[in-house]
Amino acid sequence: MAQTIKAPSVPLKQFKRTKIVATVGPSTDSYELVLSMIKAGANGIRLNFSHGTNEERTRQIKWIRKASAEAGKPVAIIQDLQGPKIRLGDFDGIVNVKKGKGLTFGYQTDYAVTGHLPTQYDLSKKVKRGERIHLYDGKVRTVVTSVSKGVVHVEAENDGILIKRKGMNLPDTNFEGDIITPKDRADLVYGSAQDIDYVALSFVQTADDIERLRTLLRSMNSTVKIIAKIETKAAVDNIEEIVQASDVVMIARGDLAVETASESVPIVQRQIVGLGLRHATPTIVATQMLASMSDSPEATRAEVSDVATAVIVGADCVMLSDETASGHYPINAIKTMKQIILYTESHMPLTVSFLGNDEVTSRQTSISKAVINLAEDVKARAIVVETKSGATAVQLAARRTSIPLIAVASEERVAQQLTIVYDVKSYVQPVSHHSAVKVTDWLQKNKLLKKGDVVVTASGRHPGVVGTTDTIKVRVLE
Repeated sequence: MAQTIKAPSVPLKQFKRTKIVATVGPSTDSYELVLSMIKAGANGIRLNFSHGTNEERTRQIKWIRKASAEAGKPVAIIQDLQGPKIRLGDFDGIVNVKKGKGLTFGYQTDYAVTGHLPTQYDLSKKVKRGERIHLYDGKVRTVVTSVSKGVVHVEAENDGILIKRKGMNLPDTNFEGDIITPKDRADLVYGSAQDIDYVALSFVQTADDIERLRTLLRSMNSTVKIIAKIETKAAVDNIEEIVQASDVVMIARGDLAVETASESVPIVQRQIVGLGLRHATPTIVATQMLASMSDSPEATRAEVSDVATAVIVGADCVMLSDETASGHYPINAIKTMKQIILYTESHMPLTVSFLGNDEVTSRQTSISKAVINLAEDVKARAIVVETKSGATAVQLAARRTSIPLIAVASEERVAQQLTIVYDVKSYVQPVSHHSAVKVTDWLQKNKLLKKGDVVVTASGRHPGVVGTTDTIKVRVLE
């Protein structure tokens, strides 16, 4: 087994199946705290590239890998790109906004001199008359009345105030693929030379955005996978194509609630999770899951229900942002989330299923269905799958069987990427015709499996070759 792997200390059936992503920040900026995050239950660590320096990131990546080895489990590292800074710029004081009155915006303008509120992105190149601009988390809502000589004119729809650097949401504006900024490109170059497993793309609008990023990553010889952050109205409108084009989809509920109606977010969340299951694309539910734990040692009842609901509807992963990046109780937040997941999964009131889940068929999906049907028929203790790219393990996980799923990968990168996929426990073994057998024997030696247990294995006649899973075996342990 790889050095980063230790035998699990709890039975396979007692593992949490829904995974946890936690964010590193000022509150967790030390090796000891990163190790505590992983030991508390974090399966993935998010690095928010809206903040910090490359020197800090390099140090944190080394901490994560060292802590992963010490904790004895693989961990996914996620590079979360900033995306276009669609925010107000700097100006002094507070601007009072009155319903029906006009405001003007200019790219990097001096408010005191021009009277135009400064923006950090040149909106005049994108917005059109009649489109909405929401400011300050939706507290101030405006409509564009005209665009002239680089200045955007809007009319306010409600009273409010504006202060510097607050966010702007443009639910009607088409950014036409212009979402990977020069800063993002520089961060991607940096990330391509680091031990990073996923890159999260902000403000996705169409599947073309994903393909542009994938082309860019290929040009950098990067093997990272792509997480599409769903936080715009356009992304919701194009959601099925985005789910199919992405490796993982993140439901970023903060901006999404401003871009769409807040009451629509729970329904959109369920829709995206369902599409993720249908197309075998893992899903992450993010933003304010345990927000009160930034300042309190206990979660609210509503937050507990929110996390439990994400588990019940079938999300692969739930995420902590400010709670672990800047909150006062980062480790306690992870432990609380793990407790909610474990309790919910052990008392599931229903089986996860979505209409149309079986409509997407391929050779790989048919094999996955056969593996699970056989494993359930013979009452297997575990399914062990050999995987080169991770695709077969993801397909099996998407079917949400109750049988523990063990993936054997020949590359650490794949094992790390699989750590945020529902139920998958990933291990590393060199390419051979007996990888699944070796891992099964190792689990039996460490008393995770015992004599008489039935294990179903899935492998290929050509180990180490992507897309060649074609052999299913039933093994009774002796």
